[in-house]
Amino acid sequence: MTITLKDFYADWCGPCKTQDPILEELEEDWEDELQVEKVNVDEQQDIANEYQVRSLPTLIIENDDGVVERFVGVTQRADLESALEEAGA
Repeated sequence: MTITLKDFYADWCGPCKTQDPILEELEEDWEDELQVEKVNVDEQQDIANEYQVRSLPTLIIENDDGVVERFVGVTQRADLESALEEAGA
Protein backbone atom coordinates (compact mmCIF):
# COMPACT_ATOMS: atom_id res chain seq x y z
CA MET A 1 0.00 0.00 0.00
CA THR A 2 1.22 3.47 -0.88
CA ILE A 3 0.97 6.12 1.85
CA THR A 4 1.34 9.74 0.74
CA LEU A 5 1.46 12.87 2.86
CA LYS A 6 0.67 15.94 0.79
CA ASP A 7 2.02 19.14 2.32
CA PHE A 8 0.20 22.19 0.94
CA TYR A 9 2.30 25.27 1.70
CA ALA A 10 3.46 28.67 0.45
CA ASP A 11 6.87 30.30 0.77
CA TRP A 12 5.33 33.34 2.51
CA CYS A 13 3.45 31.24 5.11
CA GLY A 14 4.96 31.51 8.62
CA PRO A 15 3.15 28.48 10.10
CA CYS A 16 4.33 26.43 7.10
CA LYS A 17 7.91 27.16 8.11
CA THR A 18 7.08 25.93 11.62
CA GLN A 19 5.66 22.71 10.15
CA ASP A 20 8.69 21.96 7.95
CA PRO A 21 11.07 20.52 10.61
CA ILE A 22 8.31 18.22 11.90
CA LEU A 23 7.71 16.89 8.39
CA GLU A 24 11.42 16.49 7.70
CA GLU A 25 11.86 14.35 10.83
CA LEU A 26 8.78 12.33 10.00
CA GLU A 27 9.93 11.74 6.43
CA GLU A 28 13.34 10.61 7.64
CA ASP A 29 11.95 8.22 10.28
CA TRP A 30 9.20 6.80 8.06
CA GLU A 31 11.09 6.82 4.76
CA ASP A 32 10.24 3.20 3.90
CA GLU A 33 6.51 3.59 4.55
CA LEU A 34 5.83 7.17 3.49
CA GLN A 35 6.10 9.43 0.48
CA VAL A 36 5.94 13.19 1.12
CA GLU A 37 4.73 15.47 -1.66
CA LYS A 38 5.21 19.20 -1.20
CA VAL A 39 2.60 21.27 -3.05
CA ASN A 40 3.30 24.98 -3.39
CA VAL A 41 -0.19 26.46 -3.63
CA ASP A 42 1.07 29.54 -5.47
CA GLU A 43 2.57 27.39 -8.23
CA GLN A 44 0.12 24.48 -8.23
CA GLN A 45 -3.28 26.08 -7.69
CA ASP A 46 -5.04 23.36 -9.67
CA ILE A 47 -3.96 20.68 -7.17
CA ALA A 48 -4.86 22.92 -4.21
CA ASN A 49 -8.32 23.46 -5.73
CA GLU A 50 -8.76 19.74 -6.37
CA TYR A 51 -8.16 19.08 -2.66
CA GLN A 52 -10.18 22.16 -1.61
CA VAL A 53 -7.28 23.69 0.32
CA ARG A 54 -8.39 26.97 1.89
CA SER A 55 -5.88 27.46 4.73
CA LEU A 56 -2.16 26.83 5.16
CA PRO A 57 -0.51 24.64 6.07
CA THR A 58 -2.85 21.81 5.07
CA LEU A 59 -1.60 18.23 5.35
CA ILE A 60 -3.47 15.40 3.67
CA ILE A 61 -2.65 11.75 4.26
CA GLU A 62 -3.75 9.37 1.52
CA ASN A 63 -3.47 5.68 0.88
CA ASP A 64 -4.56 3.56 -2.09
CA ASP A 65 -8.20 3.97 -1.00
CA GLY A 66 -8.08 7.80 -0.96
CA VAL A 67 -7.88 10.52 1.69
CA VAL A 68 -7.49 9.11 5.21
CA GLU A 69 -6.96 12.31 7.20
CA ARG A 70 -6.74 16.07 6.70
CA PHE A 71 -5.00 18.48 9.05
CA VAL A 72 -5.25 22.27 8.86
CA GLY A 73 -2.70 24.39 10.70
CA VAL A 74 0.53 23.33 12.36
CA THR A 75 0.16 19.67 13.31
CA GLN A 76 2.22 17.84 15.91
CA ARG A 77 4.20 14.75 15.02
CA ALA A 78 2.19 12.42 17.30
CA ASP A 79 -1.05 13.33 15.51
CA LEU A 80 0.54 12.72 12.13
CA GLU A 81 1.96 9.36 13.22
CA SER A 82 -1.45 8.23 14.48
CA ALA A 83 -2.99 9.07 11.11
CA LEU A 84 -0.16 7.30 9.27
CA GLU A 85 -0.75 4.16 11.29
CA GLU A 86 -4.48 4.40 10.57
CA ALA A 87 -3.63 4.70 6.85
CA GLY A 88 -1.68 1.45 7.03
CA ALA A 89 1.92 2.64 7.32
